[in-house]
Amino acid sequence: MNKTTLSTPTAPAAIGPYSQAVQVDKILYTSGQIALDPATMEVVAGGIAEQSRQVLDNLMALLAAAGSDAGQVIKTTCFLSDMDDFTAFNEVYSHYFPQEPPARSCVEVARLPKDVLVEIEAMALVP
Repeated sequence: MNKTTLSTPTAPAAIGPYSQAVQVDKILYTSGQIALDPATMEVVAGGIAEQSRQVLDNLMALLAAAGSDAGQVIKTTCFLSDMDDFTAFNEVYSHYFPQEPPARSCVEVARLPKDVLVEIEAMALVP
């Protein structure tokens, strides 16, 4: 088994004792991504749509840094602070995974880091 940690400036730096992502053989496991702008490390302004786009852009940056892409994602876990945002979240999410979307869990949680509205983690193949 070959394990490598991933760090890239194109995604937000870790704000705790964790890696941005870990690759084990041909599978990449990302840490949960929140709506932080990687350049400023500040939460992006706006509601669920804006935050969802930033989270997914951060996720795509991690995938690219590992040599993967959205088409290689096999599973996501999505955390929403309010399930009333589910429809708006899905609209943004569907643009990042337009065909053969990955398996997914989506749950409402009481609170997320920095009081963001959404967090997503993923598992992806690395070709």
